[in-house]
Amino acid sequence: MQNSFNRTILAISVGAIPGAIGRYLIAELTKDLIGKDYAFYATFFINVTGCFIIALFYTLNERKFRSIPIEYRLAIATGFCGAYTTFSTYGLETVLQIDKGATTVALIYWLGSIMLGMVAVKLGVILGSLNSNYEGFDS
Repeated sequence: MQNSFNRTILAISVGAIPGAIGRYLIAELTKDLIGKDYAFYATFFINVTGCFIIALFYTLNERKFRSIPIEYRLAIATGFCGAYTTFSTYGLETVLQIDKGATTVALIYWLGSIMLGMVAVKLGVILGSLNSNYEGFDS
């Protein structure tokens, strides 16, 4: 039991490292390219692509590659995507935009992240389901 737990923790940690580094690099690149006042665009991009990655992986795993070891699944879904996506930052940045008086920007950012995130999830499901009979997530 302890060995399985240790493998699980290690798998999640190994996945989290590139997720966290990727998030950091995208945020820094965005600041360098368009300025720190617009760093929330990096969070927007990360949230949308994170939704796509987790949905694509989940769909591929459930429909095509059911033999992927649990440690690999945990490394990608829990480790990488958990460290890569930034919905806690998203909430904070939304409030900070409101506090700066940029209510319209905050509203567009808040709703746009949710709507495009859901579109990205659906796109991940569609792409992950190609050449299979899968029609969507089971209830």
